[in-house]
Amino acid sequence: MSLSETSATQTPATPPPGCPAHAHDAVDPEAYIALDPLVRDLDGESARLRAAGPLAKVMLIGDVPVYSVTHHAEARKLLTDSRLVKDINHWNAWNNGEIPADWPLMGLANPGRSMLTADGPEHRRLRNFVAQALTVRRVQKLRPGIEALCARMLDTMEQAADENGVVDLKAHYAHPVPMTVITELFGMPSHHIPRLKELFDIFFSTVVPREQVPPMMAELDDIFQAFVQSKRDEPGDDLTSGLLEAAADGDTLTNEEIVNTLKIIVTAGHETTISLIVNAVRALSAHPEQRARVLAGEIPWSQVIEETLRYNTPTSHLLIRFPTEDIEVGDQILPKGEGLIVSFSAIGRDENQHGPTAGAFDATRDPIRHIAFGHGPHVCPGASLSRVEAEVALPALYARFPELTLAVDDSELRNKPILTQNDLFDLPVRLHG
Repeated sequence: MSLSETSATQTPATPPPGCPAHAHDAVDPEAYIALDPLVRDLDGESARLRAAGPLAKVMLIGDVPVYSVTHHAEARKLLTDSRLVKDINHWNAWNNGEIPADWPLMGLANPGRSMLTADGPEHRRLRNFVAQALTVRRVQKLRPGIEALCARMLDTMEQAADENGVVDLKAHYAHPVPMTVITELFGMPSHHIPRLKELFDIFFSTVVPREQVPPMMAELDDIFQAFVQSKRDEPGDDLTSGLLEAAADGDTLTNEEIVNTLKIIVTAGHETTISLIVNAVRALSAHPEQRARVLAGEIPWSQVIEETLRYNTPTSHLLIRFPTEDIEVGDQILPKGEGLIVSFSAIGRDENQHGPTAGAFDATRDPIRHIAFGHGPHVCPGASLSRVEAEVALPALYARFPELTLAVDDSELRNKPILTQNDLFDLPVRLHG
């Protein structure tokens, strides 16, 4: 679950006055690969990015030019390079007044003060609280509760199926499981979930009307501010109360940092896992011979999960970093002050890393070395939680419905208009083959 997919909802920093509204109008669009806001062909787009890489010129929604790293080895180097920072004030386009406050991707590029936007010692300080809360050992203790939740959700999904046994697996299983896990972990009341889903849909969308962006961000902020205050008034046995207690014991966490951290974790704590579960089911449905070997115990579920993360990575593009000086990337230069995104969908199928079969799903692949959860200081601290949820949810699903298959042809599945998430609108399945 990539934390870069999340947003805190602080008011963006104000660009310098008197700057031109679109100083990048002179950019030649023919020199850039324009990312499709409707995400109609993610595989094809990723292949074009790889072919243009390892450092490709990309045009984001709103005609915002940035660079994209598209190869595995170069991405690993850049993600550990201290000259690449998250502070938006190092972005030339921002300082030149080219990025409006209602830019649809503003919540991703400038999400307010948190571990997502800090670097160096400040990043380590802010990240430490979440990392301690989501250690592998602590996450493993959640397994029995996740198992019980999955059993309940499978009951609900079976009841929701039509007379032909067809049901939307995403809506009735892949979404509610991780969303319930993360909200319960942080002590957030379940009545917030329906509205949060609506707000997150607006937040991630690349086609949302710009006038909806500021009120959406403000409402998210209001929800989390009120939630944090409720935990101050009545603390409980949850991670939010733990963050507040740590701050009260003398740490320098501010209310803003606590609120932003919670927004990041709740958002990232469910979106990536949704895609992981959906993409694994999709891959196994397309490869019945591998599915049979998995269900027979010949291929462990852990390999299915890691191959899904590599082949059909939940995070399409990771926004956004800024070089504080020119950085060499192969025989190219990433110029100081330009924006850089990390194109995980392209990286996951890099033949230089994964060999000539990189474009094929193969759960027997050994070893499966990917960076789907990031790399370096900003690697996702919730990766272990996402893996455990998938390790429980997928075997439980197929134990209940071993003949489960897609109810439509794979070619009919459609990606949602989201730049950062490899996310389908729905996943219709037939429970009994």
